[in-house]
Amino acid sequence: MPELPEVETIARGLAKRVAGDVIESVWLGSKPEPLKSPAQQIAATLQSKRIVDVRRAGKHIVFDLEPADSSGNPGQWIVHLGMTGSMLVSSPHTELAKHTHAVVRLASGRELRFIDPRRFGRLSVMDKFAAPGAEPLQIRSDDFRALFRGRKTPIKSALLNQTLLSGVGNIYADEALFRAGVRPRRRAASLTHDELRRLHKSLRRVLEEAIRLGGSSISDYVGADGEEGFFQLKHRVYGRAGKPCLVCRTPIKRVVLAGRSSHYCPKCQK
Repeated sequence: MPELPEVETIARGLAKRVAGDVIESVWLGSKPEPLKSPAQQIAATLQSKRIVDVRRAGKHIVFDLEPADSSGNPGQWIVHLGMTGSMLVSSPHTELAKHTHAVVRLASGRELRFIDPRRFGRLSVMDKFAAPGAEPLQIRSDDFRALFRGRKTPIKSALLNQTLLSGVGNIYADEALFRAGVRPRRRAASLTHDELRRLHKSLRRVLEEAIRLGGSSISDYVGADGEEGFFQLKHRVYGRAGKPCLVCRTPIKRVVLAGRSSHYCPKCQK
């Protein structure tokens, strides 16, 4: 599933390409799963709207819309990519990919296409969207520590809790915990003030580095221009079970927490 850096990369790419453009028409496929709002409501909200901006909120892409003329009301188009979704800016002459569930024709002649083979992604419209948890790139250190106070769940599970932090996923939780020297199974409440300070700093640094490198292309992820990211080349523990730690050469271990794989170094992380 695309996580914060991947969604941020896509949103920035889309903003550069389509901000200021006007939506002329909307086509939605016949599969019901991607539509979190009714098809007619999505089409009516998008039709004849100018795309003011495209940005990320948690793991969601938010298109801020306003009427192209003096009539109608502004709104937002919300896209969640699910496990395998992608949003591409395409020429209308480009062959329509299999599993395309939405095509938005723009006044510039280009098209926005939502493609999702597994249909876990979601399309919706609303007046104002807000992610449920704190923004990992903006939260202050004191507020970050307060999120985990008294929580008996493993710190890895707490990091993935979207009502606490919006956007953090499996890859970057593992990488941040490694850099902070904290094992994923540790109870969140057991972490010291210094450990939480290190984790806050490590998480932010990992996310910022991943954004600079365009995210991690592990499975189907590509940016808005169809290009892959490069942060997977910087992974220190994620997906490296059995391989030597890049710091101490101890084999990386893999455990399952709440149904999710977690990777860590048993020597570097305490």
